[in-house]
Amino acid sequence: MMESDSGQPLNPESTSQPAELSVSEAIQLQDKVVEALRTCYDPEIPVNIYDLGLIYEIKVERTGEVKVRMTLTAPSCPVAGILPGEVETKIRELPGVTSAKIELVWEPAWDMTKMSEAAKLQLGVW
Repeated sequence: MMESDSGQPLNPESTSQPAELSVSEAIQLQDKVVEALRTCYDPEIPVNIYDLGLIYEIKVERTGEVKVRMTLTAPSCPVAGILPGEVETKIRELPGVTSAKIELVWEPAWDMTKMSEAAKLQLGVW
């Protein structure tokens, strides 16, 4: 048993690492992240940011850390200062998430080919 400098036993819970997610739990958490992203919208476009193709990568670590690489339709997008924060907040609120980091990238540039077929259908873009 470990002892403190005063010779008192340390609480083993205070020195233990947080439990890691199983692979299955990490996959389930990634699915929940996608569901959360589908609730985020650019107010000018009636399609969620996931189906719009603005999410380039989602990485869920077994520690519960979530990293998202995303873009916007254009660097001058009016929601550039708001949308990444909204995405981060929605992800952080999910049970099992220990931290969330959103990276806003401009390469590769977004274009309509990145949209899901459902988004193209909804917007009438073919």
